[in-house]
Amino acid sequence: VRTELEPIELEDGAAVPKEFANPTDDTFMVEDAVEAIGFGKFQWKLSVITGLAWASNYAMEMMILSILAPQLHCEWRLPSWQVALLTSVVFVGMMSSSTLWGNISDQYGRKTGLKISVLWTLYYGILSGFAPVYSWILVLRGLVGFGIGGVPQSVTLYAEFLPMKARAKCILLIEVFWAIGTVFEVLLAVLVMPTLGWRWLLILSALPLLLFAVLCFWLPESARYDVLSGNQEKAIATLKRIATENGAPMPLGKLIISRQEDRGKMRDLFTPHFRWTTLLLWFIWFSNAFSYYGLVLLTTEFFQAGDVCSISSRRKEVKAKCSLTCEYLTEEDYTDLLWTTLSEFPGVLVTLWIIDRIGRKKTMALSFFVFSFCSLLLFLCVGRNVLTVLLFIARAFISGGFQAAYVYTPEVYPTATRALGLGTCSGMARVGALITPFIAQVMLESSVYLTLAVYSGCCLLAAVASCFLPIETKGRGLQESSHKEWGQEMVGRGSHSPGVTRSNSGSQE
Repeated sequence: VRTELEPIELEDGAAVPKEFANPTDDTFMVEDAVEAIGFGKFQWKLSVITGLAWASNYAMEMMILSILAPQLHCEWRLPSWQVALLTSVVFVGMMSSSTLWGNISDQYGRKTGLKISVLWTLYYGILSGFAPVYSWILVLRGLVGFGIGGVPQSVTLYAEFLPMKARAKCILLIEVFWAIGTVFEVLLAVLVMPTLGWRWLLILSALPLLLFAVLCFWLPESARYDVLSGNQEKAIATLKRIATENGAPMPLGKLIISRQEDRGKMRDLFTPHFRWTTLLLWFIWFSNAFSYYGLVLLTTEFFQAGDVCSISSRRKEVKAKCSLTCEYLTEEDYTDLLWTTLSEFPGVLVTLWIIDRIGRKKTMALSFFVFSFCSLLLFLCVGRNVLTVLLFIARAFISGGFQAAYVYTPEVYPTATRALGLGTCSGMARVGALITPFIAQVMLESSVYLTLAVYSGCCLLAAVASCFLPIETKGRGLQESSHKEWGQEMVGRGSHSPGVTRSNSGSQE
């Protein structure tokens, strides 16, 4: 026999929304609480802090690569292969650590994994500025890349505090912070490089990480993680804190204690429910990074030639150059870097507009298809203006597709493997980033059309892979337990049929 329940004390005495706190139910899950509390002051603060991590620990450190390489090429008289290795070693570090950071975040907490990775990047980022010789900076930048591999876990923590309706839009808007970070890095380079040099640029670029490390103390641990690890009191305290900051009510009843599961285990990504999803996502992330960074490299080649058809003839006429020949970056080069960065804003806006209308899977498929179509159009001998438009559209959509993947991946995995799932996907993206220079630069020497065909074909397959993903996460909450069928606990209570309530018998799962 059910008895009347006393509501949890609320400072403002507001009523609890009926769709989330049915008085006939005496339990609620974290998902119900997050939806009931909604988006408010707490999430705005979290958005800024997560964006700061994305801008300082990811965008700025990646943008340094395009500024540092030509400078060291000239100053230390490095051959071309050593300059290229400076970029590759960062991606190697990211690829090797992405899964590790995901495992740490699933086993010891999202906040713990994120703090360690940020402090790691800060330490080795500053140390890079004191590198005496090439071998030292090569090792130190590799260690910086190792730390950057933990940045995607900020998205995991962020997503677990967002209500369903706001999740896609908020994660997509992280891309704005990426653009802000790259623009800030270019402006910092314009001010620092002519007077203080590249060492001070490395040191000053790492300092925003110190600000984020301090703000990390404000970040709470994910309530979903705390419930999964059996820490009910801490989870409720976190939810009450969010409700207080947002001025919103908590649901009635008792928070369900999840069964304590093995967290961060690779085998959980290949259970019957997730095996096909994991394999398809790995290919999608690989294709995304492969195509995105490939397009960045190809853009310079195409602009230097004027159009695609003249690249082969231009290469045949070019005279052999000394590998030590170098050119410092000019103001015009920095301006071009800024314009290239700004081209990603339209992609984010388009993705933001369609992702909640047509769904995550179709958004990724559309992004890949448009990129593939634009790549095929480059086979034509188009002029400089048309070439610019095609490259602009292709980069906008492949950038938007990347963000759609960042929305979908945390949504599709349960709490026990969410960080690991995102980490392994990020690792596969780094494999694509490692391979793409050999296609966009080496293969381009042999055949322009074969190079374009590789990128177009890869993205066409990725579009098909997106359509074959077995789970659509649009309009769904985040899954808590990996022991249930996907979708069994995903829809909010307001979506249940009348008269149907969650069974309490055996619900201590």
